[in-house]
Amino acid sequence: MSPSTNIPFALPSIGAEEEAGVIEVLRSGWLTTGKVTQEFEVEFAAAVGARHALAVSSATAGLHLSLEALGVRAGDLVITSPYTFTATAEVARYLGADPLFVDIEADTMNIDPAGIEEVLHRRRRSRRRHPRGRIAALLPVHFGGLPCDMAAILSVANGSGLPVVEDAAHAFPVRAAGLGGALRFAGTLGRAGVYSFYATKTITTGEGGMVVTDDEQVAKRVALMRLHGIDRQVWDRYTSARPSWEYQVVEAGYKYNLTDLASAIGRAQLAKANALHERRRSIARRYLSAFADADWLRLPVSTDEHAWYLFTLRIIPGRLTIDRNEFIRSLMEHGVGASVHFIPLHIMPYYRKLYGFGPQDFPNAFQAFQTVVSIPIYPALTDDQVERVIDTVKSIGERHYRGGSDGAPRG
Repeated sequence: MSPSTNIPFALPSIGAEEEAGVIEVLRSGWLTTGKVTQEFEVEFAAAVGARHALAVSSATAGLHLSLEALGVRAGDLVITSPYTFTATAEVARYLGADPLFVDIEADTMNIDPAGIEEVLHRRRRSRRRHPRGRIAALLPVHFGGLPCDMAAILSVANGSGLPVVEDAAHAFPVRAAGLGGALRFAGTLGRAGVYSFYATKTITTGEGGMVVTDDEQVAKRVALMRLHGIDRQVWDRYTSARPSWEYQVVEAGYKYNLTDLASAIGRAQLAKANALHERRRSIARRYLSAFADADWLRLPVSTDEHAWYLFTLRIIPGRLTIDRNEFIRSLMEHGVGASVHFIPLHIMPYYRKLYGFGPQDFPNAFQAFQTVVSIPIYPALTDDQVERVIDTVKSIGERHYRGGSDGAPRG
C-alpha cells in the first residue's frame, strides 16, 4: 500500500479561517496571552453556558489547576477511572494526592457510579482501621465523547460532600443530564470541567485547554495560579495605567497560560464546532450501520448526545482466529490507521509499582483494553475513505472469522 493512500488515524480540520486568525495575531505584535485569548474565553463560556472559562496550555494543566483550586493536597485521594490517559490521574500526583481508581461500566467504558458509591461506603465503614487519606474530589472521564451518567455521579458526590471535576477532554460539544434531568454541556455539571484542544480533539488549538466553572472562587484561583501566582494578568500589565513592572507574586503558581496564537486557532474552530461535530456524527452513523451484522464485534454505545471523539470497536473473544494486536497490524498493513484507547493506568509500570495493582483489580477496564480497536473518525475523512475503512475492517473479520456463539452482548 502506497503511503500516499494511507488513511491516518487522526487529522485536524484546519482551514483558511484558522490561517487568517494566526496571521492577524502575528501582525498585531502581541503573540502571548492577550485580548484574543480573552475573546476566546468569552465566546467559549457563552457556547457552553458557563459563567467562567479560563484558557490554559493543556487539559492536563486545567485538571491540575482545578484540583488545586478545590483544595486537594498531599495525602488526599481523588476518585477517578483507570480507563483514561495518564493526565487524569497524574494531576493528583502533582499535588501529592493519590488516585483512587473505580472500575468502568462494561458497556459505556465510563466510570461506574455504583462502583463509586461502593468505594465511598467501604471507606466509611473502614475509616477507623484505615484513617489515612481523605477523599477530596471526584474526577469522572467522559470516555470517547460519551457523557458519564452525571445524574448518578452528582447524586453520589453530593451525598458525600465531594466536589466533582469533569474530565471533558473528549466531550465537546455535547450535553448530559444532571440532577433533575436538565441537559447541560458535559463539562459544566460539576464544580469545574476541563476541555482539551490537543491536535486530535474535536476542536483544536494545537496544544491547549479550557477550564469552565460557575464558581467564582474556583475561577479566581485558577486565573491566579495559571500564571506564576502573579496578581495581574499579562495583558492587564501592558494595557492599564499601572506600570507594567509593578506586580506582586502572591502564590507559587504555574506557567499554564494559552497564547493568542493558539487562541486565534481556537476561535475559528469554535465557530465551526457544530459543523465538525455533525460530520463526526455522520461517520459514526455510517459505521454503526455497516458493522451492525458483524457478530464478532461489539459496537460502542450510541446516543443522541455523543461527541464521537473516538469510535471504538471491541473484538468479541473467540470469534476470530487473530487477536486484537494482530487485527490492528492487519488494518495498518492495508493503510488504515488505528489505535488503542486506552492501556489502563493500573497496568502501567508507574501505577502498578506504586500501588501494587494486578490486571484483574479492575476487570472491566482490563477486558476492554484487551479487545478494543479505535478506528479513524474525524471530519476530514472523505466518504470514500469511510467506505474503505469499513471494507477493510469487514474483510479482515471475514478472513479470520471463527464463528461461534457465546451470548456476548452487541453493544
